[in-house]
Amino acid sequence: MNVLEQFKQLDNMPEQYKTMDRDELEARARAVKEQLGRRLFIPGHHYQKDEVIQFADATGDSLQLAQLAAKNNEAEYIVFCGVHFMAETADILTSEEQTVILPDLRAGCSMADMADVFQVERAWAALTDRFGETILPLVYVNSTAAIKAFVGRNGGATVTSSNAQKMVAWAFSQKERIFFLPDQHLGRNTAYALGVGLDEMAVWDPYEETLQGNGDLDKVKVILWKGHCSVHENFNVRQIEHIRQTKPETKVIVHPECSWDVVQQADYAGSTKYIIETIRNASPGSRWAIGTEMNLVNRLMHEHPDKEIISLNPYMCPCLTMNRIDLPHFVWALESLSEGTVVNRITVPKEVAFEAKLALERMLALA
Repeated sequence: MNVLEQFKQLDNMPEQYKTMDRDELEARARAVKEQLGRRLFIPGHHYQKDEVIQFADATGDSLQLAQLAAKNNEAEYIVFCGVHFMAETADILTSEEQTVILPDLRAGCSMADMADVFQVERAWAALTDRFGETILPLVYVNSTAAIKAFVGRNGGATVTSSNAQKMVAWAFSQKERIFFLPDQHLGRNTAYALGVGLDEMAVWDPYEETLQGNGDLDKVKVILWKGHCSVHENFNVRQIEHIRQTKPETKVIVHPECSWDVVQQADYAGSTKYIIETIRNASPGSRWAIGTEMNLVNRLMHEHPDKEIISLNPYMCPCLTMNRIDLPHFVWALESLSEGTVVNRITVPKEVAFEAKLALERMLALA
């Protein structure tokens, strides 16, 4: 069986949902929400489609939504509209009495998929053999539960794009070096903002199993995993230069998952929450080019008609894996619950959840 066939097998939604029109699907979703009431909690990530996000009980970034799910003691069912690693984090933080569901198991994250725990363990063995006990691992929440667990048992912590600077500063108070994964761009941008030179950083290539850098590798302070966000890496300096030439009054704001040169050329850089708040607080009539996922950019355009908002990359497509959660899969998951059946449950093994929670709790203690 090839990869495509395996991928297709992850989707076992009945055909009937594929033929329903939008009005019927929306009516069915509302009916189940009313039926289940507070037994149901629907978190929706900022990058979700409007057709799904309209039913969310809360919107936010991945960790924020998982924390809200954990605080919602009344909810028996958490139908997470996001991607696999987000649902895993929700399962780690919620109680055993709560059930976490991902409407489409094909909803993943290309960045999270760029590091598996076996690669990470081999890298750690090689790096600690070279640098001894001078390294502390930090992992972006956009990662698998297994890698969060690896970081947890090795004394490290998770980070978000909002608190990355705080967590990197903390890590340097603990050890001489940090091992940052899986997004090299967030790690590089964060460390640089804290005064670490590019020549003091190196990249670990998990396929060649080599450490690569331009400076003295024995003096590196930050070791970055060779991974990236497939959406944010599509923004480049040429796009910013085009904005400067054609729309000189437009401010450029980007996510720190963009490459270092893009972040350096932008007017502002920050997390999804930072981007949303900056646009919300901007003056009417102001002009913005945003470098992040297209669903969010389109939503900001709609919510702020008093401002001129465009995507930094006009040819950008929405995140393909994030967009796996559509209205038919969402309604199928809800109606299955109303009939007493749980589909696409996300369960993290207890031993993995315990160690992953250590990494999460170290971060939350500093938040």
